[in-house]
Amino acid sequence: MSDNYAIVATGGKQYRVRTGDQLDVEKLPYPEGDTITLDDVLLASVDGDVEVGTPTIDGAQVIAKVLSHGRERKKTVFKYKNKTRYRIKRGHRQSITSLEITDIEV
Repeated sequence: MSDNYAIVATGGKQYRVRTGDQLDVEKLPYPEGDTITLDDVLLASVDGDVEVGTPTIDGAQVIAKVLSHGRERKKTVFKYKNKTRYRIKRGHRQSITSLEITDIEV
């Protein structure tokens, strides 16, 4: 494992990734086994040299492979107001895509 890493934005969130990492992100519209590029690289560190984007680094990209699609564990949403008998219990499962980072290009 090398010291190279990048901070990439996808699905409204930011992730710190290295080559070989596996991460779950918001669902992406690509089939399983497909290779994708994430172009919103906010910061990259290659061999100790840190490059910060304004807001992104031009020409930098993170190459990832789509492993699978699925859903997260259920999150319970419970609304309650005392003295009024108001109780609502709902659940939510977010759709996710599992990625494996194969390369960081700056």
